[in-house]
Order: sequence, then C-alpha cells, then structure tokens
Amino acid sequence: MTYYAKSLTNYERRLTRVVNIGEVPIGGSFPIRVQSMTTIDTMDTKGSVDQCIRMIESGCDYVRITAPSIKEAKNLAEIKNSLREKGFKTPLIADIHFTPNAAELAARIVEKVRINPGNYADKKKFSVIDYTESTYQAELDRIRAKFSPLVSICKEYGTAMRIGTNHGSLSDRILSRYGDTPLGMVESALEFIRICEDLNYFDLVLSMKSSNPQVMVQAYRLLVAKLKDEGLQSYPLHLGVTEAGEAEDGRIKSAVGIGTLLEDGLGDTVRVSLTEAPEAEAPVAKILIDQLIERKSPIDLLPVIDSPIDPYRYTRRETFEVVNFGAQNVPRVIADFSNKKTIDIKSLKSVGHFYLSELDKWGMNDLGCDYVYTGDHVLDFMLPNGLKQIVNYDLFQTLSKKDHIYPLLFENQLINLKEVENHFSFIQINADKIEDKIIDQLKGLTQSIIILESFASNVFHSSRNVMIKFMKAGIQLPVVFKYHFGGFSEEAFRINLATNYGGLFIDGLGDGMLMSADDLDTKLINETVFGTLQAARTRITKTEYISCPSCGRTLFDLQETTAMIRKKTDHLKGIKIGIMGCIVNGPGEMADADYGYVGSGKGKITLYKGQEVIKKAVPTANALDELIKLIKDNGEWVDPELTNNI
Repeated sequence: MTYYAKSLTNYERRLTRVVNIGEVPIGGSFPIRVQSMTTIDTMDTKGSVDQCIRMIESGCDYVRITAPSIKEAKNLAEIKNSLREKGFKTPLIADIHFTPNAAELAARIVEKVRINPGNYADKKKFSVIDYTESTYQAELDRIRAKFSPLVSICKEYGTAMRIGTNHGSLSDRILSRYGDTPLGMVESALEFIRICEDLNYFDLVLSMKSSNPQVMVQAYRLLVAKLKDEGLQSYPLHLGVTEAGEAEDGRIKSAVGIGTLLEDGLGDTVRVSLTEAPEAEAPVAKILIDQLIERKSPIDLLPVIDSPIDPYRYTRRETFEVVNFGAQNVPRVIADFSNKKTIDIKSLKSVGHFYLSELDKWGMNDLGCDYVYTGDHVLDFMLPNGLKQIVNYDLFQTLSKKDHIYPLLFENQLINLKEVENHFSFIQINADKIEDKIIDQLKGLTQSIIILESFASNVFHSSRNVMIKFMKAGIQLPVVFKYHFGGFSEEAFRINLATNYGGLFIDGLGDGMLMSADDLDTKLINETVFGTLQAARTRITKTEYISCPSCGRTLFDLQETTAMIRKKTDHLKGIKIGIMGCIVNGPGEMADADYGYVGSGKGKITLYKGQEVIKKAVPTANALDELIKLIKDNGEWVDPELTNNI
C-alpha cells in the first residue's frame, strides 16, 4: 500500500486540491483553517447569529450549524442574511444527519454541507447482515440513487461538501463487511467519494472522526493511502477528535489526535470538539496549528526510505523487560525534581504520593509517578513503597546504600565505561544528533533503559527518527522520552506536550516519559503526562468522559451535566462514560463507551450499557442515580478511595 506521508522525519504538508468554500478556500497552499459549531437552537435566529459572531471573533474561519429537519434548513437563510447584513462573510456549513431533504435545501443556501455517510442513506439497527456481492452492490445502487440528487444540487449552486465519517455511526452494512475498524470508516467514505467522482463533482472535504485518538489517527492515514491507491483526488482533510470532552482532558485528547496528524503533514481545517462554549474551541485549534508555523531552526533529518512502523494499526515496539519498563508493562512516568532546591515529603504530593500524617503512612492516587529523578541529590527521607529514585551516575558511585536508587549515565560516560550493566542503569542519549557509534554500543545491552532526550523544535520527528533507527538496528532496550519545556502558558504546555509525544505512543514507540518545565507547576506536568498516555490509550489511570460538544440538537446543558456526572464518578478508573446531548450522538457516537447517558426528550434520559438500551425516558432528576445503579448492577462500581479526596 502507498505510504500516507511524504516524510516521517520532517514536516511536509500534504498537497491537496483546492476547494472553494465561499470566499475562504481550503487546501493547496492556503492556511490551515479553524472552525467550530453553534450550540444554540437553529430556530433561534438572533441567538444563532450572536453566537456565530462570537465564534468568528474568537478565530473561526467557518461556522457550522445543525439542520436536523427542513425547518432548520430553511432558517439557515435567515441566519446567513442577518450575518451578511452585519458585515460578516464567514462561510456557513450545514450539519446533516438522517435527513437528505434538509441537506438538499441547505445546499441551496449555505456554502457547504456536511453529511455523515453512516446515516445519510441508512438506518442503524445494529444488525449483522451476510451480504453476497450482488446484494452488496444493490445496496450501493440504492445509496447512489439517494445521494445523487444532493451532488447535483451542490454542483449547480457551487456548494462544497464534507463527507464526514464518524467511528460511532458506521452503518450496519459497513460493520457487517469491514467491522468496527479504521478500514470500515474509510470504506464508508469511499462509497460516497466514488459516486461524487463518477458524477464529476470534486468539491469535497473529508474527515474520519472518532473519540478514540488511536482509531482516528489510523483512519485518516489509511484514507490518504487508499485515495492514492485508487487514483482518487487528493481532497482536503477536516481534522477532529469527536466528543473529546471538557477542560484539560478534552484539550489533551484533541492534541494527541489532531496534533499527530498535523505533524504528519495531514490536515487542512481543524475543529476541536470541547464540551464548552464554541468560542473556546478556536483558540485551542490555533495553538495546535501555530506550533507548526512558529518552529525555529528545526533539526533537518534524512528521510526514512522504509519504516518498520505499521501506521494503520497499533503494534507496540518489542523490547526487553528491564525491571518494570518495557515488554508488557504500561509506560512509566518519571517526575523530574533535579532542578528543585528543596525536596521534602510534601513535594511528592504534586506527583500523586500523599503522606498521611494522622495515619503515619503513604497513600497514592492513580496519577502517582513511578520514579523520581533527583539528579545530583539524594532524598533524605524514606520513599513510599513502590516509588524509586534515579540519580546521576557520579553521585550513585559514592552511595553506600543503593536500595531502590538507580544510576543515570550520560553519553560521554557510556563511551568511556567498559561495563554499564553491573547495576540496572538509565542511559541518556541526545536524539537530535545520535551517532552510529552510540547505536553500536547500545546493541549489546539488555539490562538498561534509554532516556531519549531532544532539544529540537520538531521533537516528534527527531524522536521518531531515532526510534526507527533503533528498530532497524535490533535495539530492544525500553525507551523513555525526555523533553524540557520553556516559555509556555499552561494551556499551550498541555497541547504542546500531547502533540509532540502522543503520536509516538499511538505508534507503540514509548515505554515512559520524563518531562520538565522550570516555570510550570510539577503537578500540572505530572497530570499532563498521565493525560497524554490515557489519550493515546497506553496507560489508563482515570475515568474517561466521551461527551459531545453540544449543538442546536442538544436536549440538556452538557457542561453542567458532565460536571455533575464527573463529580460522582471520576474515581472509576478505566470506565468510559458517554454523555450525549441527543440521539444523533448516541448510541452511535459513543461507540467506545462502557455506559451512556443520552438525551432522548425534554427532561428525559436514556441509559445505555455499551450500545444496548437499558432504561428509557428516565427523568433528568433521577438519571444520575440510575446511572450509578446501572454501574453497580454490573459490578463495576467502587467506593471512592480516601486518597482521591485529599
């Protein structure tokens, strides 16, 4: 199969055809665009217009508005006219699910329509169907008949279209043939793309959205490769992690998915789906995009001719097991205290370890780091059970007691020492200028851990370049990624860390992280590292909330409801809870969730276990208690730990 990216070691944006969306073209050499979606009822013209203006002023190049039926589609004209009268020419996009007649009307009004191939011509019943080639072709003919009128209208009116596949709303037909896979997502879109090209319509933008960043990244990559293999047009890509959630988790999750693809040169427009006001989304998207533009003196790396990484499915790099690193162990987290002037028992609270003085014992939450790196200092108090210390090698040699203390060697020490494996060791290597002689020395080692440090602005590419070298050289030592961040705001730091390192873990390349930033709180760094590992699905340490960003279809206050559910359930490590504002986004869009809380009518909630309806029409006032009861009935409820409340 054709590879999805032109380079794995340098940023090189994928060249696409240009698609005109009103007066704001997308693709080609045009800037990466930013967009978001309104949350006001589309029939509220003034409210929609006011919110559109706030979104535009926050940085949106496009504004998307839901049109679930004919009446909302008609009202798009009122919203558009009012915006134009106020001097705003920002293109509008109609968001369509289930209703081709609304799409056909909206395409005559706005500059772009978004359709979901999973529900535009299909009704989802979660049925498994055994198709023959002829019966499957008959289904494709049916879709063509239903979809072709919209294509004709778009051609006539000069309207662009996004074919937006969502992981959670694949049709029964696609699921029956391809399964719940990235390939299924890609084929769902290709069915519609082929029809468009047969009808000589090429004003398309494509998306492969999922609440699981691993699946999302793999699907976009596979889509690009499939377009090349089939000789189809190189269409612009709309990037997004759907139902990313709120606050820090939503930002980190979005950055892991979107940032990985941007680093690969993929993406022409970005939407960050946060369970917050839509005007909060554009600034986050802008940070993601600006990271690529603002790089200074990136490391120039030789291109990779062939890669041992499978970019279309998760496969973890094979390594030796060294103590509790590598092999089947989860990635380990090392907290950096090497530049701290004083370190006492209270210092460890910031990295998840709590000394409970009234009980004279240690407690730990799920975000407790595994190691602390103290550099040229040794802690003068006993560490909690399970927590280990790393010090620089020169200091380590002077210690009489070395229990649970391990040495870190630098490159010059590796070159001069004949034996580095008398004691379990960390070896710090500079990823940006690694030499062949270092690789040769590492080949014979089996009981060490590499700390791969980078100073490059293109740290993602520099680190991936070295990991490919290691894999080709047969080096199977575990690798911990190290980077020092400086000059970032808290929000930019979260996004930058998740972007630079999330993709490496999505590709199965990491065994740990050691991150630091002198001007930021240690607790923030620790939480962001754990959040990045969770988003990449490589170390699950907390409850995951798959909550939609709200829109005009939403039947309750998503921000308030998500906060309420989080307050009662955020101690349920590893449980995924979908919180969906309407039936369009549930159960389909929460395909990855263990439990679902879905708006099904005014003041009514439907509860799900996976994709199975458990209770319908639950009054909102009782819905959270009923959700907790459902989790308890399935044996997955645990009472909150004492340390979670400290």
